[in-house]
Amino acid sequence: MGIRSIHLSDFRNYENKSFEFSDGVTVIAGENAKGKTNLLEAIYLVGVGESFRAKRTEEMVRFGQELGRVSGEVPLSKTDIINLEVVVNGGLVMGKVVNKRKYLVDGVSRRRKDILGFLPLVLFRPEDIELISGSPDVRRKFLDRLMIQVDKYYEQSLGTYEQALRRRNKILDAVRDGSATRYSLAFWDGLLIKHGQVIQEKRRELVDYINGLFEKSELFKKLKVVYDMSTISESRLAQYADAEVAVGYTLVGPHKDDLIIKEGTRDLLTYGSRGEQRMAVLALKMGEIYYLEEKGKKRATLLLDDIFSELDEMHKQEVLRVMASRQVIVTTADVEDLKMFEKVKIINL
Repeated sequence: MGIRSIHLSDFRNYENKSFEFSDGVTVIAGENAKGKTNLLEAIYLVGVGESFRAKRTEEMVRFGQELGRVSGEVPLSKTDIINLEVVVNGGLVMGKVVNKRKYLVDGVSRRRKDILGFLPLVLFRPEDIELISGSPDVRRKFLDRLMIQVDKYYEQSLGTYEQALRRRNKILDAVRDGSATRYSLAFWDGLLIKHGQVIQEKRRELVDYINGLFEKSELFKKLKVVYDMSTISESRLAQYADAEVAVGYTLVGPHKDDLIIKEGTRDLLTYGSRGEQRMAVLALKMGEIYYLEEKGKKRATLLLDDIFSELDEMHKQEVLRVMASRQVIVTTADVEDLKMFEKVKIINL
């Protein structure tokens, strides 16, 4: 059923503002720098629990304020509505050290994983071209942000793995300096192997699912995603033991995984044109939608951030086709884009 309304308090450029959305298409129209993307970021924050662009949590707080707040009403049925809320700050409120993010469900403090799944979201934006042209970290985050919305065990394993990785890297650095021994790594090795293997198995399943969709699609049937996995195991850690001590960090595992997107035998990162890379991004996003809906058993809300200027006519029509029967919230600075939609709710900023 999507999101019905959202309230922003001291979030980005919004001091105190509420918005309501249609069950169908809502267009957020306005000139650049009016806060269109900020509004999509707020929706994403209450659905996924993190920003898709802020490098630091405090960036989301309105200038001069200590904390920002976003709360959204999400219908679970015709009569049941849940309120999801995220409070963000710089880590210090009224002189006291606090967590930079606080999550609430119906006013009760919860963990991040407790807000996941109520509002499945798929985000389209021009920067998504980095899924093809960017670093491996961008592609890993694509997998992680999708998986945590439908699999709480994945979210738990990912969090444990990342914490263990940070700790293990510190110990490796200490071993290199002579202030710790290799025996200190044993516990953390076990955690990395256990949770790393969970992460990689589920990533493999997702990649297989997306490739299965491509094979059935006339538009994307030449595409293929290759999972370039940095296998984590006891033997692999042993193989790189000396090299890891030399550099002071872990050299194998899910944090080194990558995706290679090919059209036929061509790697689109190296040999794809800009148009081919955009097509591949659209295909990955289509895979994201269908996987999210199949595993989560709910229709996804689509967030489209000024993407139509980036697409040719054929791919615009594909996006419009997918938009049908789903809640869509789209931003635009071009009033001509409104002509593409038959029935919309318009929010002018």
